[in-house]
Amino acid sequence: METRKDLTKKISHFTVKRIAMLSILTALCYVGRIVFQFLPNVQPMTTILLIITLTLGVADGLIVAMASLILSNMVLGMGPWIFYQMLTYAIIMIITAFVIKPLYEKKKSRLIFIIYSFLSGILFGFIISIFSAKLYGVSSFWAYYVVGIPFDLVHAAGNAGFYIILEPIIAPIMLKNKDRFHLN
Repeated sequence: METRKDLTKKISHFTVKRIAMLSILTALCYVGRIVFQFLPNVQPMTTILLIITLTLGVADGLIVAMASLILSNMVLGMGPWIFYQMLTYAIIMIITAFVIKPLYEKKKSRLIFIIYSFLSGILFGFIISIFSAKLYGVSSFWAYYVVGIPFDLVHAAGNAGFYIILEPIIAPIMLKNKDRFHLN
C-alpha cells in the first residue's frame, strides 16, 4: 500500500524548489530582455532558454519561455504576436531537446553549441517571419524575410556571444542542482 508521501511524490513534479528555480530563470530572461531592449534583436533570452533546454529539459525551457514572454511583453508591448513568439520558441526548444541535447549530453565540442546558438537566431527570424507575414497580411513572404535578415544576423551574433559568456556560468549551476531540486 502506498503512503501519502509516495502518492504526493508521484503527483507533484513541481516542488517548491523547482518552482523557485524556474522563477529565478524566468526573472533572468525577463531582466535580460528588458535591459538589452535598446539593442534591436540583442538579448540573452534565447540563449538562456537554449541552456535551460540543454541542461534541464524541454518542459522547463517551455515554462520559462512562456512566463518570460508574458512578463516582458507586458512592458515591451502585448499583442497577437506573443502567440507567434511562443510557438517559435517552442519549435526551437523542441529541436534543441531532440537533436542538440544528445550531443550536449555526450560532451561534444563547445563550438557546436556556439554555432547552434547562432543558427537558432537565424531560425527564430525565419519562423517568426512566416507568422508575422500572415499576421500583417504581407503579400510577398520572401521580400519580407530578406529585409529582416540583418536583424536575424544581429540576433544570431548576440546568441553566440551570450552563449560564450553565459553557458559556463549557468549550465554548471543548473546541472549541479538538477537532482537536488528534483528537476527531471
